[in-house]
Amino acid sequence: MSDDAASAAAPLSQGSVPAARVMRIAPMDLRQPRFRTGMRGYDKTEVVAFLTEAAEDYESALRELDRLRQDLTRSEVILAEHRDRESTLRNTLVTAQKLADDIKAAAQHEAELVVREAQGQADLLIQKAQGRIEEIERSVNELRLRRRDAEGALEATIQALHRALEFVRSQDPAGAAPRAAR
Repeated sequence: MSDDAASAAAPLSQGSVPAARVMRIAPMDLRQPRFRTGMRGYDKTEVVAFLTEAAEDYESALRELDRLRQDLTRSEVILAEHRDRESTLRNTLVTAQKLADDIKAAAQHEAELVVREAQGQADLLIQKAQGRIEEIERSVNELRLRRRDAEGALEATIQALHRALEFVRSQDPAGAAPRAAR
């Protein structure tokens, strides 16, 4: 194993997950392994140690990959739930907006009906009031005519009585003097 790979390797404590996992054996070490040669080839202990370390790193990488896949699956499920909720909320908001628009339109229509009905009633009341005013004006004019007639009749009666009195006085000269003295 190369010295660079050994120096880059950092021991991992149980239970801690590094932010960026550092493999103790680099791919280059696997492609170009350097073992000391012994009597019959490479040093057997170095080869076994190298393979053990590679197997541990590979096993750790597989566990990490499996954990990440499970996290991804959970995240996808949560994302799908959030998308469903978002869709439901969006549909609810659209429905609420439509309902609000419908209620507003119905209220506007109802208000227009109430205004039309009130205007109709107001017009009817105005017509009745104008008819009553015309009736009262006719009654007032009729009463004025009666008053003039009564005044004319009273004046005619007074004049007739005045003429009758003058006639009576002119017939009785002696009766006119004592009255004037009184």
